[in-house]
Amino acid sequence: MTQDDGGDRSDGVGDLIGAYPPSSSERVFSGHIWDVVRETFDFPNNDEPLTRDFIDHPGAVSMVVLDDDMRVLLLRQYRHPVGMRLWEIPAGLLDVEGEPPVDAAARELAEEADLVAETWHVLTDIFNSPGSSTEAQRVFLARGLSAVPEHERHQRTGEEADLETAWVPLDDAVAAVLGGRIHNPSAAVGILAAHAAAASGFSTLRDANVAWDEHPRLRP
Repeated sequence: MTQDDGGDRSDGVGDLIGAYPPSSSERVFSGHIWDVVRETFDFPNNDEPLTRDFIDHPGAVSMVVLDDDMRVLLLRQYRHPVGMRLWEIPAGLLDVEGEPPVDAAARELAEEADLVAETWHVLTDIFNSPGSSTEAQRVFLARGLSAVPEHERHQRTGEEADLETAWVPLDDAVAAVLGGRIHNPSAAVGILAAHAAAASGFSTLRDANVAWDEHPRLRP
């Protein structure tokens, strides 16, 4: 296994890239959006190889959308696996081959919220459930908003046709996360990250096109 420390980190904190090569890999389920893969690999200090099943996911992007009054855009959408209508931030799959993540985020913002953002930064990168899925998600901050012209707006279908929208003061959104009233992981992480970044006027955030080597499908 090779490891990459992800660059210079003065605080010494950083996840390491480095996979144990599988001795076998098979697709045990093919779904409409993602598949399930079974891999066997050797792991140090284990007499027997380990076998793990996991979701092979294309990855996703999401964005905290802030207006000039420091209000965050929230969308409430029905999520059938958990049987709830969740307050979320705009998000979508990286399902267009070769599309840069920030372009995917801009596309999703237009499709889900009828908005265009002039200013983009990376808030944070996360794995939603690294013990069971390859899903990597990049959370952006989107500002400098304008409306998509009505004749160019996307026709939403399925659960997205029933979206509810709300503009919530960022401080109130933070309180909702800490109070256990917002459960979507990208929304919770993104809202808290935006609140923390606001303390420095967002000056510490990364460029929207910074490399994303941690994404399993984007590694060099």
